[in-house]
Amino acid sequence: MEIITSETAPPAVGPYSHAVRVGHLIFCSGQIPIDPATKEIVPGGIHEQTQQVLRNIQAVLATANLTLANVVKATVFLTDLRDFPVVNGLYASAFGDHKPARSTLGVAALPLGAKVEIEVIAEA
Repeated sequence: MEIITSETAPPAVGPYSHAVRVGHLIFCSGQIPIDPATKEIVPGGIHEQTQQVLRNIQAVLATANLTLANVVKATVFLTDLRDFPVVNGLYASAFGDHKPARSTLGVAALPLGAKVEIEVIAEA
């Protein structure tokens, strides 16, 4: 198992790695909408938070020389499933024609009061 730590993604808020590589798979920990510069949740609503989460995922993947095109599975966590249309639109825009398997779950709460968290598995 190889630990992957990104210098351009926000630091982990707990005892975990940004990602781990096992064979040809990269398991990325869930990203919440923390701005790497301020180390705080980005201001704004679900739109701004989702954009930051996607940027954070891209930063972690880039550290492993990968892009969203390498993602094979994504899991989206939302504190309010009514936000799904906004998140879905931004997600679709970020992934383009690439359509990895995906699950979306409604949860009671996320770390630091985030509205959205996304984790991915990618193939190297």
